[in-house]
Amino acid sequence: MNDVADSKRLIEMGREALQIEARAVAALVDRLGVDFEQACRMLLACTGRVVVSGMGKSGHIGGKIAATLASTGTPAFFLHPAEASHGDLGMVAKGDVVLAISYSGETAELLTILPLFKRMDSALIAMTGNPQSTLAREADVHLDISVPAEACPLNLAPTASTTATLAMGDALAVALLKHRGFTEADFARSHPGGALGRRLLLRVSDVMRRGADLPMVRPETPLPEGLLEMSRKRLGLTAVVDVNQKVVGIFTDGDLRRALDRRIDIHKSTMADVMTRGCRSIGPNELAAEAVLMMEKFSINGLLVLDESGTLVGALNVHDLLRAGVM
Repeated sequence: MNDVADSKRLIEMGREALQIEARAVAALVDRLGVDFEQACRMLLACTGRVVVSGMGKSGHIGGKIAATLASTGTPAFFLHPAEASHGDLGMVAKGDVVLAISYSGETAELLTILPLFKRMDSALIAMTGNPQSTLAREADVHLDISVPAEACPLNLAPTASTTATLAMGDALAVALLKHRGFTEADFARSHPGGALGRRLLLRVSDVMRRGADLPMVRPETPLPEGLLEMSRKRLGLTAVVDVNQKVVGIFTDGDLRRALDRRIDIHKSTMADVMTRGCRSIGPNELAAEAVLMMEKFSINGLLVLDESGTLVGALNVHDLLRAGVM
């Protein structure tokens, strides 16, 4: 019984923490105004990079904000304020904008380097939970990230406040990328590795079968020969083409099952008797991700690839996309 009660209590405490943090983020919505607009315009006008700085938990959040800005069209990096006093301040250059994060607004390491930012004529945006703090007063623009309470029951560990800070950073990044007209192609250029890069950069021509690996037969080809071609190329389909390699149909495992259901004579039938006309196809320059969407939409496992004239140039199936990491 105690185990059941403890389990319920743990779930309740987790829900309570999430509710506190959700309220903290929701409170930011009505708080956005002229200061947020000014911060955005300052970042849009930045001719250098955005230098994000903060200590402790604010520093961890600042690192993520810098990464989000950099990956969405706003060049940015994180500067540790303690290291800045020992040489790393050389990373800051004329034209940079500083985004300083401190919930109290009184973090000593940040306040120590503020005069140096001023000397370099760097614009300063501050995120604090105290509009009357030193950092807030010294900043050119202040963004209020105050929260009524932390999710921590002791009201000590930064929880709701760090969540609010992260959300404010995301709000800046999203507003900037939308204003700039940042596209999927732009995003792909800064994410060439991993699943995102593969999904956004790979073209159908990068993953399709071609040449000797491309299964194709003529309409008059006997069905047994068509089955042999499909088996040899191991794609689960074969294209049916005319003398000019224009596609007139497709034959798949599903077509074979339907043909057998009709009790056709396999040895007397040709590909024209069993193929599907008007098949789905895609162009070689389309994103491989578009091929995934087509397969999902039409519940098919393969696609023929046609050039602008309707000539067969390739084919691919779901396994090709899986191996390429697109799915």
